[in-house]
Parts: sequence; C-alpha cells; structure tokens
Amino acid sequence: MLAEAVDGRDAVAATLAHRPDVLVIDLEMPGLDGLGTVGEVRRRLPEQVVLMLTRHARPGVLRSALKLGVQGLVSKSADPAHIAGVITALHEGRRWIDPDVSAAAVISDSPLTDREVEVLRVTGEGCSVAEIANQLHLAQGTVRNYLSNAMQKAQTGTRHEAARYAREHDWL
Repeated sequence: MLAEAVDGRDAVAATLAHRPDVLVIDLEMPGLDGLGTVGEVRRRLPEQVVLMLTRHARPGVLRSALKLGVQGLVSKSADPAHIAGVITALHEGRRWIDPDVSAAAVISDSPLTDREVEVLRVTGEGCSVAEIANQLHLAQGTVRNYLSNAMQKAQTGTRHEAARYAREHDWL
C-alpha cells in the first residue's frame, strides 16, 4: 500500500489508515515535524517500521529518532535506488543509518539543546508561544526560557531571528 501526506498530522492519519510495511517520513514537514509524527505513530502502532529522511542530522535529532525506534535514517539527497534498497533492508528486519547522516550528527557544532531545537523548529513555523507550548506539551514560561536561551546562543534579538540563524547554521 502506498499513501502520501502533506504534513505531519496527515502522515499520522495515513499511517493509521493504511498501515504501511515501512513508513518513509521526512524530518522536516509543516505542522507536526517528522519526530513528532513518529512519536504519534509509535503511540498507536509501536511495531511500525520507520525510515526517516533528513537533510541535516544533528546529534539530538539522531538520538531522538533512535529513542523513538526509527530503524533507518537516510539523507534526502540519496539516490532513489539507495533509498529503495534501505526500505527493503528495513522490511527484512535490519537497521540502516547512512554514514553521511551519522558523520554529520557526530561533527555538529550546535550549542542548542534538543528542547531548544524543538522550540525553534516550531517557532520557525510561525507559531505563537502559546501554540508552541501546546504543541510540545510545555508550560508557556518554559517555552520562553528555551527561546531566551536559544536567542542568547544565536546572539539574536528575537525568537524568529534565532530560528532563522539556527536554520542557516544547520542547527535545526
């Protein structure tokens, strides 16, 4: 079965409806990102096999994906035949992390914590502090603290500038 989704929420619904052998998910999606989507899917389908495609693999993203039980991580720029081979390997019960993904994660110079990354990623989608708090299940004051810390680390004056700076420096 093959299904397509336009955002994270749609991907959760499509996965629950179609139950694919291997869920291929993009880390960067509008609304609920890939990690959030996998978390939602895992709560309902704990055995779902997942391949995550990523452009940038920060150590926190790699750790979070592995904690969620993602079996495979591949660069979005990988050859389609390679991605198809990884899908087959995952379907056979193996795991796969592309060497370029793991190397990028190991050499990242981001000073941001995993939570600061999450908060900035949602900020970059144009969400208010209240919306960020709701989406990440945090108190608004906690969100403000994470944003303040991220702004200091990025040496920016606003949370939107911090999100932009973090994206430009491959911290997100």
